[in-house]
Amino acid sequence: MTTPARRFVDLKSPFPMRRGGVLHGVRLAYETWGELNAARDNAVLIFTGLSPSAHAASSVADPTPGWWEDMVGPGRPIDTRRQFIICVNSLGSHFGSTCPASINPATGQPYRLTFPVLTVEDIARGGYEVMRHLGLERVAYVIGPSLGGMTALAFAALFPDALTSLVSISAAACSTPFAIALRSLQREIIRKDPAWADGNYPLDHGPITGIRLARKLGMITYRSAQEWQVRFGRERSTQERKPGDPFGMDFEVEEYLESHAIKFTGQFDPNAYLYLSRAMDLFDLADHGDGSVSEALRRFKVKRALILGVETDLLIPIDQQQELAEGLKSPERHVEFARLPSLQGHDSFLVDMDRFRPVIGDFLRAGT
Repeated sequence: MTTPARRFVDLKSPFPMRRGGVLHGVRLAYETWGELNAARDNAVLIFTGLSPSAHAASSVADPTPGWWEDMVGPGRPIDTRRQFIICVNSLGSHFGSTCPASINPATGQPYRLTFPVLTVEDIARGGYEVMRHLGLERVAYVIGPSLGGMTALAFAALFPDALTSLVSISAAACSTPFAIALRSLQREIIRKDPAWADGNYPLDHGPITGIRLARKLGMITYRSAQEWQVRFGRERSTQERKPGDPFGMDFEVEEYLESHAIKFTGQFDPNAYLYLSRAMDLFDLADHGDGSVSEALRRFKVKRALILGVETDLLIPIDQQQELAEGLKSPERHVEFARLPSLQGHDSFLVDMDRFRPVIGDFLRAGT
């Protein structure tokens, strides 16, 4: 859905994809908050996780709450009174940017599986194109959580002179075999749904069962086992069991997963989900350092970096964030590493604001 706050960049030049193929007529969606100062040195570029749109926060143009409402706004850690904030909808995501559901200008039909292989580097380049469209050669901060954190790392590797500071949240130089296995299973669940139809489903009626089950599996891994225990225990479901269904929902945690899966169904194009999920698996920062993560990090030109990790994160373990922080350390660079004991696992950056807000806010204020 288009809103008054959502803006677009329509690229006139072909967009070469990192792993082959070229997109023509690429559109990139983004939103902005705050004002660019006279020195043009207060811009903040935000990359999102896998599923959010560019609507990170509410505004006069779109007063609906954003996915990072408690982080972006006047007086908040990413302060719209002091900074000019840009949030980009990822290339490959269907919230306004060119994606597998978009029309291929060469055929007049949706790309579907003819969409080229998507990489995190392609998403980073999309953000760079938005930045350039706004007349910016450099931003003060590039910030991203999860997939957005990987994209921020890719941005720093591809465009080392285009940012001053980096904030990477719950991200890693590459995905672990555990994370790859989980996402691979999610993708298989979607593709095994007969309604997926080899990617050729009607865009208004896709593989509902597949995307619902994949989302449930994702929700289980986005949070920690400790949180599931504290939050639900063995509380019983309040729903009335359907007659003749011996395997209906018995527990409250099952209700929770079902409600979130149903909410997600229909909101996200399944093929876009497949492409973005695989992009996370394909990313390896070592590709930018002659096969070495430490060499790739050494080549970064950022003056300041904040690396945040969560001790209960199943998908991107805390030692992967520590690896980033250690690799970025150098005499000429200020690096902070925050190891947070949040209960909510990988999703903590969305919900545990009491821990995340002070760390991010202090880092940004110290850099101005």
